[in-house]
Amino acid sequence: MPSDLVPTSPVLVFGGSRGMGAAIVRRLAAEGRPVAFTYASSDATAQTIVAEIESAGGKALAMRADSADASAVAAAVDQATGRFGPLGVLVVNAGVLMGGPIDSFALEDFDHMLAVNVRGVFLAIHYAAPHLLDGGRIITIGSNTAERIGSPGSSVYAMTKAAVAQLVRGAALDFAPRAITVNNIQPGPIETDMTAGLMDQIRPRLPLGRIGKPEEIGGLVSWLTGPDAGYMTGASLTIDGGWTA
Repeated sequence: MPSDLVPTSPVLVFGGSRGMGAAIVRRLAAEGRPVAFTYASSDATAQTIVAEIESAGGKALAMRADSADASAVAAAVDQATGRFGPLGVLVVNAGVLMGGPIDSFALEDFDHMLAVNVRGVFLAIHYAAPHLLDGGRIITIGSNTAERIGSPGSSVYAMTKAAVAQLVRGAALDFAPRAITVNNIQPGPIETDMTAGLMDQIRPRLPLGRIGKPEEIGGLVSWLTGPDAGYMTGASLTIDGGWTA
């Protein structure tokens, strides 16, 4: 796809109603892209984002879908492309976080984390790829725990995010013939509901002395979708205030 088509081509975001996902949806919609996004549970929150975007003159579509459910992922891709046409950008942000030491980690929680954080990423790329325009962009949202765990009880979560980083490297090679770039963003502590209540203990450990904002992740996603990032693929970009430095 010619680079001049990228800025206005449709976007599909898996996990776009809260935190970083909502910031990504808002940022790309503000740039003039039609944005379809999935959410797991809160209809009201998702529809509020749609109304906000549409009131500003944009186009948005919210779809309830469990990223652990292959049929739901496939249906979301079909619904998004049915409304907006072929995709220019796919963002895979949906994920779950559960902690605990290995010897007491519940097997059902382990399976669920793998289903959403690893299998769900594969499913999103697998089903969306045939609908991606040549020259498009695939962006996954991983975690800096793929590089440094940092605290006990994070082994399973970190494992899933390391798997995503490796999947991205391979996917970059798979899609290079179509000039589709595939990159992974690895945030550190970000102000979301997942980190609520942990700020005071996290902040002193960050070299920059502050928690990241969801909008900063949205800004990095925006850059990866633009022409200046056209030569970057297979990369994992860590954005964590120096946590892993």
